[in-house]
Amino acid sequence: MDLAAMTQEAADLLKSRDETIAVTESSTGGLISAALLAVPGASAYYKGGSVVYTLESRKKILGITKAQVEGLEPLTEAIVSRFAEIARAQLDTTWAVAELGVAGPTGARYGHPPGISVIAVDGPVSLATTVETGSDNREDNMWTFTRAACELLAEAIKKA
Repeated sequence: MDLAAMTQEAADLLKSRDETIAVTESSTGGLISAALLAVPGASAYYKGGSVVYTLESRKKILGITKAQVEGLEPLTEAIVSRFAEIARAQLDTTWAVAELGVAGPTGARYGHPPGISVIAVDGPVSLATTVETGSDNREDNMWTFTRAACELLAEAIKKA
């Protein structure tokens, strides 16, 4: 997989516009951040990222409070959009990408099957999407979710 190729378009736009980004991700395990950092000159736009794989890390690293997610269903575009908003505010960036999902091989404790991810971009244009692969192949799902996040980011930036 070519990490830099996945984010080259978004990275070029961020650099040319002097904009910045924060990332918070779960089932992609840092691949979204790695893709953004694989492009030379990433220090011009990448302010930071976190892998918030557990409830504990979401509370301690991202600073998510119960009140911030009150009434939001797990693994929905609404909740991942909130994560993106919080990540953007935390690092005071132009943009943020958030991803939550179930890579597999088993499902989530909330009853979601493997192969599902929700992704959001927050910024001058905010977008969210749900990706369902129907697969329980963990690594394949991680790559699919990462590509989808990079594509959604580029789409949002181009619309701004």
